[in-house]
Order: sequence, then structure tokens, then C-alpha cells
Amino acid sequence: MIDVLEKINEINGIERIRIGSLEPTIMNKEFLERLKKLDKICNHFHLSLQSGCTSVLKRMNRKYTADEFKNSVNLLRKYYPSAMLTSDIIVGFPGESEDEFLETYKFLEDIKFYRMHIFKYSQRNGTKAAIMPNQIDGNIKEKRSNKLIDLSNKIQNEYNKQYLGKKIEVLFEERENKYIKGHTNNFIIVKVNTDKNIENHLENVKIIGIDENDLIGEL
Repeated sequence: MIDVLEKINEINGIERIRIGSLEPTIMNKEFLERLKKLDKICNHFHLSLQSGCTSVLKRMNRKYTADEFKNSVNLLRKYYPSAMLTSDIIVGFPGESEDEFLETYKFLEDIKFYRMHIFKYSQRNGTKAAIMPNQIDGNIKEKRSNKLIDLSNKIQNEYNKQYLGKKIEVLFEERENKYIKGHTNNFIIVKVNTDKNIENHLENVKIIGIDENDLIGEL
């Protein structure tokens, strides 16, 4: 993978390279030392997790433990101390007890992802999980999902507050009503109220407010 990224980094006209769905097992010292030398890599990484509980990860047939994942995150943050991390989490996987869910919750409190995409497990015909015992009740999955969404929003808001009054570079991508929206290098959504045609442009923006999970800026 790192060989491909090094070649992409050499291509003229490419300004940003964003990496998604990284397996924690790939993040070793050699990989990160080579990655750090690439100037177009975005300061944002989407990591594969699914659960913060090792026993649940084992039932999911994931090839790492919660502790191994945390070690990979700590190593990544050593090389990219200001990077924003995001991840996907599944709640209500067959057999997930309340204690296992709380273990995941505490794990996520500690890791502090900038944003978490929360999914409620749903049975799919033909998969091993679909016929596992102890399928979780839908109401329990809903409560667990809401609890993690609230945690994600809380942490995201804490990160966003750090940008108030600061100037950051934004790649603007699309218009939404009176705003034009885009992302910072570390994947924060910023929107600006302007009539200027700045789609697909990099612009310097001063952050003047927060609207739910988005930052509001001015050119």
C-alpha cells in the first residue's frame, strides 16, 4: 500500500490524499515513517474498528484486539499528533452484553475519535452472524446507538471549539442553500456564506462560529 501512496504523491495536480478504512495492523513504524515523508497525505485517518471490546471483536472475526488497536492509534498519533481520526462502530452484534457495550463506550471515550459512524447490527442471510445465538433486541440496539451518537457529537463539538478564531485552509466542494461547504485538511466541515464561485478551490478561512457539527467561517 505504501508503495502506491508514494507514487500517487508524485502526481502533479493532486493536492490532497486522504486515506480511509485503514486496518490497524498495517500501522507499524516502517509504514508511518515512509508515510510521514509524503507531503500530500491529509491529516485525517479513517480507521477500521467496529467494537472497542476484544471479546466482541473476536466474534466478529476481526484480526486484532482492542489493546492492539489502541497501540496502533498511539503510534499513529506519535507521527501525526494533530490528526483527526474517524471510525465505524457496530452496536448490537450478536451476544453483545451490556458489560461489553460499556467496555466499548469507555474505549471510545478514551480514544476520542473526531467522528464516529454508528451502525446497528442487522442480520444478513448467508452470514455466520445471522445464525449466531443471542441476537440483540432492536430497542436495545437503538438505545446503544443513541448513546454512542451522543458521545460522538460531544467529542466532535469539543474538537470544533478549538478552532474558533483560527484561520485554516479549506477545499470547497459544494453549495448548500446560502452556504458553500468544504473540508479542511483534517476532514472538518467548514461552510461559508458567500456568493463567490469557489467550488474546487482552496481558500483561507477564519472560523467565526459553530453550527451543530459544522464550522462557520468567513473568507
